[in-house]
Parts: sequence; structure tokens; C-alpha cells
Amino acid sequence: MISITNRQKHVSIDRRRMRRVVQAIVREAGIPDAQISVAVVDDRTIAALHQEFLDDPEPIDVLSFVLERSPQRLEGEVVVSAETAAANAPRYGNAPEDELLLYAIHGTLHLVGYDDTTPRKRVVMRKKEKEYFRVAGVTY
Repeated sequence: MISITNRQKHVSIDRRRMRRVVQAIVREAGIPDAQISVAVVDDRTIAALHQEFLDDPEPIDVLSFVLERSPQRLEGEVVVSAETAAANAPRYGNAPEDELLLYAIHGTLHLVGYDDTTPRKRVVMRKKEKEYFRVAGVTY
């Protein structure tokens, strides 16, 4: 089950599109049982979480938390900042809604096991982000 919670008023979101893309990522990862929560929040909320879990008081675009992961089951949370998406979207030539979707894609990729800690892994992750942007009907 994929749940999308909107706790902000900065960017309108298309829950169906976001849910569809998150489901596609989980499906491609071959995980039959997934419980993923995506929370769309403001900068104040994500900054508080960033401080609590990573000891950094600054707002960030996305946080992801794996609660349980095995080949058969995934439980996790993705938290994305709509305020950061609205601020960054013009810089990258994206609509705020699409920038927010990119953050949800990025966080979900982390949940299923991708990471961007090395240049090579970053290239792989960016390729996957572009792939799922296309799934959502966005050119990137």
C-alpha cells in the first residue's frame, strides 16, 4: 500500500500520479509487499526531521527512512519538501509539482536500495530518476 499525505499549501500535488510512480519503482524492484508513506511537508517540518535524525537544522529536499526491508517486504517513509521544490523548480526548469515528484522518486529509489554515495552510483540513480519521470509523463 502506498499512502500520500499532504501537509502543506505551497504546491498542488497529483496523488494518483505520485502513487503510480512509487508503485512502479517498487514493482520493478520485485518487492511484492510494500507499505510506503510519502509525506509532502513544508520546510519547517522537514528541517525539524533533518535535525532530529541527521543532526542538521537546515531544510532539505527529501528524507527517506527504511523501517523494514527484505526481498519480500518493504516498509518505509519518504518525506518531501514542497517549499524546497517550489524554490528549486525554476532553477532546474521544472514545474514545482514535477520537482516535488522528482523528490518522491529519489526517496523511493533510496528505499528500494539505490544510493548516490559515489559518482558511479549517482549516475545510475539519475538514470533511474529520468526513467520514472518518463513513467509519470515528464520530460527531464
